[in-house]
Amino acid sequence: MIRDMQLGDAAELTGLMGELGYATNVDQMTDRMKKIQLREEYKTFVWEEDDRIHGMIGMTHSLAYHDDRSHIRVIAFIVRAGERGRGIGKQLMQTAENWGAEQGAGTIQLNSGNREERKRAHEIYRYYGFQGTATGFYKKL
Repeated sequence: MIRDMQLGDAAELTGLMGELGYATNVDQMTDRMKKIQLREEYKTFVWEEDDRIHGMIGMTHSLAYHDDRSHIRVIAFIVRAGERGRGIGKQLMQTAENWGAEQGAGTIQLNSGNREERKRAHEIYRYYGFQGTATGFYKKL
């Protein structure tokens, strides 16, 4: 079932972040989750079954300079490796789209790494209706 993220999810979400290639620990994840929960423009949904979190989607709702309507930006999206192919990701993405529509957003966007292991994810995003229209850049500050 899909529900809102709770602070008690930190350990499970730490594991999912690891699957995405982002090394973190439970204390760091808990701290991030606390900060995110304080911000109304952020939303995180998890997919839980039998007391295990098998997927999550985290996003932010923000205004745009190039459009009158706001947009949703997916920041984190993952389904546990052993649970893929069950429709969990599709359900999470649909929930995110519904939340975005409730916020009055006109678009939903996401970035994904240009790595070989991400090619399958890119196919799935296209299947969900996303178009690869931009190239993202990243720089540490």
